[in-house]
Amino acid sequence: MSKFLSILIAAVFAVSTGSVFAASHMKAAAGEKKEEMKKDAKPAEAKPAAEKKAEKKEMKKEKKAKKEMKKEEKK
Repeated sequence: MSKFLSILIAAVFAVSTGSVFAASHMKAAAGEKKEEMKKDAKPAEAKPAAEKKAEKKEMKKEKKAKKEMKKEEKK
């Protein structure tokens, strides 16, 4: 019986250690893929200042409209 328990404990230890190694290797492989993708990606073109301002104004309008809708729903 004691041999069975020691074999069982060794098997559990082996499985848990193996899963940790597999997870670390998967994480490393994913990191390498991300680095390759960053190198291959083209840098984003900068938007003109006027375009950025227009987007900010539009976002503010949308937020304002959402707030007004929430107020109306509460009434």
